[in-house]
Amino acid sequence: MQPLCGSPADTDPLWQDVQYCTQGIVPPSGHKADCLKTTPNYVVLHGEPRSTHNYLTVPACRITGIECPFLLTPNVANYWHEAWENARRGGDVPVQYRYIGLGINSQAARQLDQLHIHMAGVRDSTQLRLQALDAAGRVATNPSQWGDTQYQSLVTGTQGDRTYRILRLPALTANLFALLDTNVVRRFGLQMAGQTLIVVPRMTPTGFDRAFYVLNSDASLPSGTITCDRLLVY
Repeated sequence: MQPLCGSPADTDPLWQDVQYCTQGIVPPSGHKADCLKTTPNYVVLHGEPRSTHNYLTVPACRITGIECPFLLTPNVANYWHEAWENARRGGDVPVQYRYIGLGINSQAARQLDQLHIHMAGVRDSTQLRLQALDAAGRVATNPSQWGDTQYQSLVTGTQGDRTYRILRLPALTANLFALLDTNVVRRFGLQMAGQTLIVVPRMTPTGFDRAFYVLNSDASLPSGTITCDRLLVY
C-alpha cells in the first residue's frame, strides 16, 4: 500500500484500525476494531461515543485528512457517496436518527490523523433551517456560486449560530473536495487544512428528496467554524 499522505508505518490509532480491518494487523496495543464493513476503498467503524447514530467512513489507504492533495485527484474514491450509501435508511450501516448528516473536520479540529467522514444525526432545526434558506433563494445551486456572500448564512448548532457557505447538489457524484478547493479555497486564498465540510441530505416527510446540502465553513468567515461537530449529533 503506497503512502498518499503520511506513511503506512504511522501509528495513528484510526489508521491502525484500518490496517486491522483490511490486513488483519493487530496494533501493539492489542486493540481490535469492530470492522462494521470492509471494502477495498474504505472501512466503516464505530464513532465515539458509540451509538446507533455515530459511525465513521475511513479510507483504506493512508490519507491524513482534508489537507491531503490526493483528495483532489481523479483517482480518489468518492468517500462521500459511499458514506451516504451506508448511512441512509436501508444502507449497510444505517444511521438511526430522524435526519442524517455527514461531516469532516479541519486539520486543527480533528483528534485523529486518518481521514474519516462522520456519519451521524442532525437536529430537526438544522434540516428545517436549510430548507427555509433554500426556499428563500439563499442556497447556491451552482458550485461557482458557493463562496458568494448571499449564500452564506447562520445555522444554529451547539454553542450558538455559525456561518456556513451553502450549496445544493442533486447528487454526490462530483468530488466534493475538488469542488471546495476550486470554488472556495483557491478563490479566496484560503488553506484546505482549515476547512470543515458537512453534507445534509434534503428530506421531506416521506423521505429523501433527491438533493444534498453541502455546507462549508472556516475561521475566515464571521462566526465561522473549523469543526463539523457543531451541527452533527453523535
